[in-house]
Amino acid sequence: MTNSAVACTTHQHLLGEGVRWDASRAELLRVDIIAGRVYRDHVTPDGMLSSLCEYQLPGTVGAIAPLEGDDGWVIAGDRGFVHLSADGSLRPLADVAPEDTRMNDAACDPQGRFWAGTKAHDNRAGAGTLYRLDHDGQVDVMLEGLTISNGLGWSPDGSTMYLVDSIPGVVQAFDFDGEHGAISDARVLIDLRDDTGAPDGMTVDAAGDLWVAIWGGGRVHRYNPDGVLRETLEVPAVQTTCCAFGGPGLHWLYVTTATEDWTDLQRRDEPAAGLVYRFDTDATGRPATPYSPDPTWWARFTA
Repeated sequence: MTNSAVACTTHQHLLGEGVRWDASRAELLRVDIIAGRVYRDHVTPDGMLSSLCEYQLPGTVGAIAPLEGDDGWVIAGDRGFVHLSADGSLRPLADVAPEDTRMNDAACDPQGRFWAGTKAHDNRAGAGTLYRLDHDGQVDVMLEGLTISNGLGWSPDGSTMYLVDSIPGVVQAFDFDGEHGAISDARVLIDLRDDTGAPDGMTVDAAGDLWVAIWGGGRVHRYNPDGVLRETLEVPAVQTTCCAFGGPGLHWLYVTTATEDWTDLQRRDEPAAGLVYRFDTDATGRPATPYSPDPTWWARFTA
């Protein structure tokens, strides 16, 4: 049974996002996009977050994923893909996005390819693109004409990919070909154009339910695989950005929030905004799939 939101941090983030459970380290990963920060947290026995490490990156950082066979992570940051080492050093993998855009949310598919979307700085329609970083380092354009390419997820059987486009207010579903990393048969699964707030980051639990953070709505929606709303979780921060399950058993849902474009006075008046929250749920989540580079290519890259 889902309980009320519990604040797990005290620092007000500008644009908290990209929360992920790194099962290999038993750590919660998250970012502050605008501040260019990456956070690694230990989950305490009562579900609170204890900071392990913070990294300051130049520019923005849209999302982070664990990295198979490496002690670092892969980042969707600024206008491309970056390798972040445990010591904080950075190695660019590829710059792909135009100068007036930046990388936004990202996630790995079940086969370990890293998918990342973009948005224009002015959020103009059609300027967003979805890229795929393959095992061998090649980057392909998978979708164009998006506005704010946002949350990504896959069904438990890997046959369906989900993608949020925030300003149109939709969650799309695609048939997913895992062998080739291809998508087809795009359709709108969830339409929030007439609702308060817009879909943002998301996660898919072990039973196939979609958990979608609602930016500007102060809540998280839980949908069944057919797109039917099952549950609404109220978050005490209107800019609700992303969610992921973490901790032992993967029953706790962690939710990031933001204070983007707020004044210092607004932040003081709304101390609950910009924090990370936790819900105790009746669901079981899934850890973040690591990026899985081809060993031959990766050995050359890291040499």
